[in-house]
Amino acid sequence: MVVTRDILARNNVKVFGSGTRPMLFAHGFGCDQHMWRFITPAFEDDYRVVLFDYVGSGKSDLSAYSPERYGGLEGYTQDVLDVCAALDLRDIIFVGHSVSGVVGMLAAIREPERFGRLVLVGPSPRYINDPPGYVGGFERSDITGLLDVMEKNYIGWANFLAPVVMKNPERPELTQELEESFCSTDPKIARRFAEATFFSDNREDLPKVPVPSLIIQCSEDAIAPPDVGEYLHRHLPQSTLRVLRATGHCPHMSHPEETVEVIKEYLAAGPDA
Repeated sequence: MVVTRDILARNNVKVFGSGTRPMLFAHGFGCDQHMWRFITPAFEDDYRVVLFDYVGSGKSDLSAYSPERYGGLEGYTQDVLDVCAALDLRDIIFVGHSVSGVVGMLAAIREPERFGRLVLVGPSPRYINDPPGYVGGFERSDITGLLDVMEKNYIGWANFLAPVVMKNPERPELTQELEESFCSTDPKIARRFAEATFFSDNREDLPKVPVPSLIIQCSEDAIAPPDVGEYLHRHLPQSTLRVLRATGHCPHMSHPEETVEVIKEYLAAGPDA
């Protein structure tokens, strides 16, 4: 059993804020906790804000990384549950970006007593199309092609993918930050995380999610297109779908004011909204 202080150091956990109810922010693939900096100031007066980095990302302890543990989303789910246990978090508002939306669902299924609400920013239960009934946005060949580029030219892959993910070309500094975040990750770890993310299929887990959730969908998103948000809303119990004016896959960075507004409205409305 890993002791509490080791988990907090391993996952570079930061806790701040004046409130008591925990609000746990989980970053997406290729990112780290720093990506939430435009969002958290709006919540720190009312909540106990918890940030962390998955092992292999950001300033986590890379010596704790294991290709076996992080070969699928279960290892990332365990990171979340380890942090929750280390801080004894209950009634959590979990805010997960992209693949962390699914990680949050899996964590809530495994330990429902810890979670109160899920806020899912650009989530997808399946990135690969499964005709005729499911549009994920990618063909399998698209994903294998991206992984192949990752293998052969990691810098070129980051240079290509960052503007696709971020969109909003009028904010080049955000694209540059995302590209640098990609490039700061060990290529072998990034490749493993990419495989775990883009080959995952968690559609069958959706009906099992035991807590209310907010799905935040951008109006244009190459990674999680509108069909994905609508599918989630149909299959995820107690879910609310909000489509932003924002475009891209990282509205918490490109459009933080609108993102905060939607989250606050949802939380203020109560669990039965």
